[in-house]
Amino acid sequence: MRRILGRCVVLLVALLLASPPAPVAAVAPHKWETHVFARVPAPGFPAYVFVHRNGRVYAGTYINPQAAGVPSRVFEWSSAGQLLRSWAVPNQVLSGDHGVQVANQTRDGKLVLLETSTSSVLTLDVKTGRFHRVAHLPGAVPNYATWGPAGALFVTDYGNGVIWKIPSGGTPRKWFASNALDGIEFGTTGIVFRPGRRDLLITQQTSISGESLPTNGHLYRLPIRANGRPGKLSTLWTSQPTELPDGFGIGRSGHIYIAMAGLTAQLVELSGSGKELDRFPDTPFTGDNGSPIPFDTPCSATFLGTRVLVANQSAILGDATHQAILAVQVGERGRAPYLPTGAYFG
Repeated sequence: MRRILGRCVVLLVALLLASPPAPVAAVAPHKWETHVFARVPAPGFPAYVFVHRNGRVYAGTYINPQAAGVPSRVFEWSSAGQLLRSWAVPNQVLSGDHGVQVANQTRDGKLVLLETSTSSVLTLDVKTGRFHRVAHLPGAVPNYATWGPAGALFVTDYGNGVIWKIPSGGTPRKWFASNALDGIEFGTTGIVFRPGRRDLLITQQTSISGESLPTNGHLYRLPIRANGRPGKLSTLWTSQPTELPDGFGIGRSGHIYIAMAGLTAQLVELSGSGKELDRFPDTPFTGDNGSPIPFDTPCSATFLGTRVLVANQSAILGDATHQAILAVQVGERGRAPYLPTGAYFG
């Protein structure tokens, strides 16, 4: 009997050793889990991250107060965060504040750039490296842009309380103006067209409209009528004072993820109707997000898979070690940015 038991034990051990190990179940990332996607080289100060349909990621260097005489740059990374190329922006006024925002793309793959020192809309052909100026917005501080109906480009103006419209093949004009878009130094930022609702969502950092304290920010809704004219501006959500809502992304659920560039240094999640659902980090002001780089003037939330890419500008501290793109898990994919067939320049 002992011999039989002994043989059974030996056989069982042999079978266990010969069997492949049980597969280890993949651990799903936690919501709000944050990693460093890429660091942004000099002149630094990234303000928006754009994910191109070619699968690559782009960001420009916005206004660096210490970069007089140094051209702004456009950087390109792989979807894994590897720096691939960069381009210096030509024909800037380098003696004062100057910056560039990679705001969108054309249907044929060119980047749409917003340049501040000359109030210009540019394109950059990433195949040839050629820049081309397509529009001048007199006196504007162009900040964000979205394509809308009939291939028109809508551009926010950080300094003047207006939304510019560049019709397909037409002349830029001030399309919508309101004192709700007039800020106390900090003005109009993100803009996204929702084709299903035929409206624009717009973030405002401060406002002198009298609707709330001037230091409160807002998420506005602005319908576009069938005749192409603006409808009535309404408020979907109001931030706390000094939070400075900036760029944002929209998930497939309709949820809106807004980067708060102000003192709280958080991301805010809203429903499609503007109800506040969540904030990250739980503790404001510290920027502690669990990654090696804390939120330090987080300025955008652009979808890449189930993560949003956050441009960390460090606008106040000017800490070059904090100027980076951070990837924050939100647990859903984003809606593809609207890119109509008429989204061309020239």
